[in-house]
Amino acid sequence: MSGARVPLSVGFPPIADASARVLVLGSLPGVKSLEMREYYAQPYNAFWRIMGELTGAGPALEYPARLVRLRAHGVAVWDVLAAGEREGSLDSSIVRASIVVNDFNAFFERHRQLRLICFNGNTAAGLFTRKVLPGLAPTWAALERRALPSTSPAYASLRFEQKLARWREALGGLATPI
Repeated sequence: MSGARVPLSVGFPPIADASARVLVLGSLPGVKSLEMREYYAQPYNAFWRIMGELTGAGPALEYPARLVRLRAHGVAVWDVLAAGEREGSLDSSIVRASIVVNDFNAFFERHRQLRLICFNGNTAAGLFTRKVLPGLAPTWAALERRALPSTSPAYASLRFEQKLARWREALGGLATPI
């Protein structure tokens, strides 16, 4: 692809309210999510199946109802990146020189009940550590962080049950009705 420009992907606003206790961070929405304007819209992504098991926000519910259920359980969802150039949906295709991170200091100021940041995969965790953590206020930098297995179908080294068990262990008693 000589000279062809890689498409700019622009992320979504966070799903969150002031009482959120857990923040789940992905890297950047994929093609299907951007097309549908919904987090984790790729039907083979296990995110909504896992959230269904943990909070009742499963894929059988309409998207707006899933968001209500997440908020009711103290779970916020966002991405590390506000924007970045990427061909397709794979995290490995994000052009590192093009990334723009979200404003986490402002987000954390508005969501002071947060106790845990869970990363949906190692790419999100690495981007946060390299691009966000150095600029965070000490209070927010001290929040507990856990990298979890990616719910992406591209991460196939764990079965659904194994991913679910890791997510259940990490969210523990925090993803409960408020």
